[in-house]
Amino acid sequence: MPLIFVPTPLGNLRDVTLRSLEVLRECTLLVAEDSRVARKLLQALALPGKEIWTYQEHNARAAAPGILERAKTELVAVVTDAGTPGISDPGNELVAAARAAGIPVQVLPGPSALIGAAVLSGFPMRRFTFEGFAPRAGKSRKEAFTRAFSSGCASIWYESPHRVRAALADIAQVDADARVFLLREYTKHFEEHIEGTAAQVLERLADPVRGEIALVVMPSALASPPLEDIGEQIESLLDQGHSVSEIARSLSERGYGDRRAIYQLTAARKRARREEGPAPR
Repeated sequence: MPLIFVPTPLGNLRDVTLRSLEVLRECTLLVAEDSRVARKLLQALALPGKEIWTYQEHNARAAAPGILERAKTELVAVVTDAGTPGISDPGNELVAAARAAGIPVQVLPGPSALIGAAVLSGFPMRRFTFEGFAPRAGKSRKEAFTRAFSSGCASIWYESPHRVRAALADIAQVDADARVFLLREYTKHFEEHIEGTAAQVLERLADPVRGEIALVVMPSALASPPLEDIGEQIESLLDQGHSVSEIARSLSERGYGDRRAIYQLTAARKRARREEGPAPR
């Protein structure tokens, strides 16, 4: 029988998938980060009465053998408190142990704050790093930000409402001009999006801060210049006789954004110029 990782709603119960409901209904053992949270979810989904074992950082090593033994002959489902198990929890160790024991593993698609934050940020996301929760200590946190911001791509972080202000202050110190997107209470009634520099986001953040938070940070070295500046650069390069593809490649390499998007913008501007005709002399 397989060991199945089941994503659970982050806040809105309607985000549960049909496959997730099917597995939760049919499993004989539910492995959860917190049994109390899992029990509430099952009740909300009208699926009470399941046997629940806990699996978390503090008991992962001791609990794994018993879980795998059950998975040899039974359908065992694994959930976290919210979202996809195996992200920022020891689920990856359970996957590795299951594979080593010859037990099939499945991971169902479903809710993920990580992916939601990445898309909602509007930042270029062809490549990014997921850093999980930032270190608690200020010095270690700044070192983590410094390392991530030098990786040449955006980074995504989870943060608690109690430490997010300190984290934003540290980001401002490490890279004052970095673009920051803060996603709070994703999929819930009071979902909030704040974008700007770390200082600007900090200024707009409510006090006290409540709810689950994800931060997407685009280092200043990679942040795209303002759109009006891109327009000026396109006009200048067209005046110099450069082709659309040359302009797209050049501006993309200089940090003005996605090459295909710049190509489309440049092509549209070139067409508009032809329609406008030559400037009066």
